[in-house]
Amino acid sequence: MSKFSWVRLVCLTGFLFPASLYAQDASVYTLDDIIARAKAQSPAALREETIRENRYWEYRLFRADYNPQLRLNGIFPQYQQAFNRVEQPDGSIAFRPVQQNLVDMELGLQQVIAPTGGMISVNSSTSRFDNFFTTPGMPQTQWSGVPVNVRLEQPIFAFNRFKWNRKIAPLRFEESKRDFVEGMEEVSQTAAQLFFNYLVAQVDLEIAEKNLENTEEIYKIEKGRYEIGTTFEDKLLQVELQVLQAKQAMARARLDMETSALGLKSFIGMNEASDLKLILPTEIPDFEVNVGRAIDLAFQNRADALGFERRIMEADANVAEARGSRFQMNLRASYGYNNAALNWADIYADPNTQALVNMTISVPVLDWGRNKARMEVSKANKRLVEYTVQQDMVNFEEQIFTRVKNFNMLRDRLEITEASDQVADKRYEIARNRYLSGKVNITDLNIAQQEKDANRREFVNSLREYWLAYYQLRQLTLYDFENGQLLYVQEGE
Repeated sequence: MSKFSWVRLVCLTGFLFPASLYAQDASVYTLDDIIARAKAQSPAALREETIRENRYWEYRLFRADYNPQLRLNGIFPQYQQAFNRVEQPDGSIAFRPVQQNLVDMELGLQQVIAPTGGMISVNSSTSRFDNFFTTPGMPQTQWSGVPVNVRLEQPIFAFNRFKWNRKIAPLRFEESKRDFVEGMEEVSQTAAQLFFNYLVAQVDLEIAEKNLENTEEIYKIEKGRYEIGTTFEDKLLQVELQVLQAKQAMARARLDMETSALGLKSFIGMNEASDLKLILPTEIPDFEVNVGRAIDLAFQNRADALGFERRIMEADANVAEARGSRFQMNLRASYGYNNAALNWADIYADPNTQALVNMTISVPVLDWGRNKARMEVSKANKRLVEYTVQQDMVNFEEQIFTRVKNFNMLRDRLEITEASDQVADKRYEIARNRYLSGKVNITDLNIAQQEKDANRREFVNSLREYWLAYYQLRQLTLYDFENGQLLYVQEGE
């Protein structure tokens, strides 16, 4: 609970929102109301939702690469009608009319072998060939097919992207989920900033209106004193000038409030024509933040903490890719059955054994240091990443340390500005009463008024800085210190 008195809260609320304001058709919002509305329907929040959805489907696409796939491939149809060049038995060339059609279909179930980076598949295929210009007695249609075939394609000593993606992609997806929570906390910060921009403008307008009212009252008093000869004309003119200045200040304050109100309404998705009033958040949660605990929470919850590990792992993957590019070797093997016939059904009658094994290799015999340079570049990049990550981790801790110290200091400052505001209010009332009784001059009253206004603004600004620092600390740790709970809990997809 807040250390600020309920009496003080009532007085501030009465000053900021007179009964005449509540009588108008206006919606009253707290800081929590504005933040909740911003998270629910602001364009910034919807953008974060869309980014999260995109990252989710990117991860699902990655997962799909490791699932079996049933694929249908083929040519349907391949028709040709032309004069083709045909070499004769005696070596001469003859141009013969050709009218042919080919249909070739293959159905295969394939599966990635993630540990080795290979691919295994079970396939069945059928081909039909139609020759419309045939020699008498020759068949016009022929069939061939593979009833069943098992194929293996396996790179040897190559970079295995499936193995590395299985390590890196889950980290990247987990980062994206934490990024979403951090992004929503950034929405909270922006909403709080706009909330206080409008609230400060609202307070300034209330101060300007009150000052104009008091100055006009003082002008009437000075005018009466001048008419009975108890004051001089220069003092009357001084007060009249203050009235004009108060009117100018009120006009500026009204414009500032309209501008800040427009910015707030646009951000939270509120109709520009709607009217709203804000309540000063003077009830401050009673807690302090321990630096060590905040740092631990940040490393436990933040996306950046996972990013440190991911960046080093990506550097290792780049080294492995450079190593796997030194030479290329691929194994291809298949075993199954095939057959040819004049009828489709005969393909499956007593098919013949089909087997294939081949090994391809590509090794640079002399590359003038190309492979070595590639390896050294990848190793140097890895060292650079490691040094950068180390420095980023130091900066990460320093940022948390600074923000926590600043937050705890702002709480102490808030109590001081609250007390100063009370003292300045009381001093102004005393100075005003003494002025009315003729015991102090207008200069002393003006000084008391300026101090009152300055301390009121300082108190509101202290509230602004405190709450902004609080929501920034939430984003940096993904922890709700007020309610003592995590803002992000790791779970499944």
